[in-house]
Amino acid sequence: MKNVLFAKRVRPDPELLILKAELLEAQGELACAYQQFDHALDPELVESCIYQISAVKARCNYLIRAIKERSPEAAAAADLQGEAVWT
Repeated sequence: MKNVLFAKRVRPDPELLILKAELLEAQGELACAYQQFDHALDPELVESCIYQISAVKARCNYLIRAIKERSPEAAAAADLQGEAVWT
């Protein structure tokens, strides 16, 4: 019988950690963009907020896809399964 005294440690993928941090940052930016949209009164500012929201959503979707491709296990652990839908 083989005794294992030390479990093999798996180092986290540094690029995966960076992608996750970027996703968290982008989600914060998205929340901020929605907040700005809620308070915008001028039609040009509303339009600007809409473009900003669209751009941040696109970046979030890209980061989610990159995380899924990099590590399917990480996507499952983070409940990132299926197509990302933003409202």
